[in-house]
Amino acid sequence: MTNIATRVSRLIAGGINAAVDAVENMSPELVMEESIREVEKAMDEIQAEIGKAVAEGHVASKKLAANSSKHEELSMQIEVAVKEGRDDLASAAISRQMDLEVQVPVLEQAITDAAEQEKELQGYIDALKGKRADMQEELKAYKARQAEMPENTVLDAAGNPSSQHEINKSVDRAAAAFDRASGHASDMLGTSGKDAAQLAELKDLARQSEVEKRLAALKGEAAS
Repeated sequence: MTNIATRVSRLIAGGINAAVDAVENMSPELVMEESIREVEKAMDEIQAEIGKAVAEGHVASKKLAANSSKHEELSMQIEVAVKEGRDDLASAAISRQMDLEVQVPVLEQAITDAAEQEKELQGYIDALKGKRADMQEELKAYKARQAEMPENTVLDAAGNPSSQHEINKSVDRAAAAFDRASGHASDMLGTSGKDAAQLAELKDLARQSEVEKRLAALKGEAAS
């Protein structure tokens, strides 16, 4: 998102005059049209990102609903197992419920993130639409001024008569090389093999304790 925001900022802040000054061997009109196409291309790419965000939010919502349904199903199965004195089955079901529970905040955050990303990207689209409208007006005004000039007279982007040589710069330095959105790099924290094993063992002990605690509570409820 950072690169997308940077790219949109450059497109919004950039002016047609600057683009014309940067380009060699192209008429101001062609440069203006190319600048507008760059904005439209960015809009298309951002629209595709919006589609991805919507899809990710939908997938997370479906998974969250499925988890909730499975959790309820397991609760009923645990109740039956407790009544039948099958602590082994009840413990297994409780453990599965815990697996589902730890996924809930992650899925909820994914849904929230997708909605926020969609909103942010739509804001970029709206901003670029406004920029495109401004650029189209500038192009329209330029064409109108050019039509009033004597034949072979070239106007610069500001509407001033100029020779072709004076408006030529370098194509390679032109506006139009914008950043593409890239992935995020993640930092990895190392852990020694011994420490990792001890942490894993501690996690298993804590998990088993929680299973036993829940099972005891359910058995207590069933007995009362």
